Amino acid sequence: MTLRIVVADDHAVVREGLRALLSAIEGYELVGTASTGAEAVRAAVTLQPDVLVMDIQMPGISGIEATREIARAAPNVRVLML
Repeated sequence: MTLRIVVADDHAVVREGLRALLSAIEGYELVGTASTGAEAVRAAVTLQPDVLVMDIQMPGISGIEATREIARAAPNVRVLML
């Protein structure tokens, strides 16, 4: 079984580091990234990953606010806060 993951962080170096790490682990598939809270919500709704790795401090809406919206709009997506 493959675990589908989206990474949401406003720092490109963090997103790329997590991309590199996750791509090296068998059974993990990075299906998308987001750099703002709003992009994270859109990615959760459209991509329906198993897990969304969320930064707490995001531009626009915070990671906490985005997580609340994801819980409403995409309840099957689990969120792991950084």
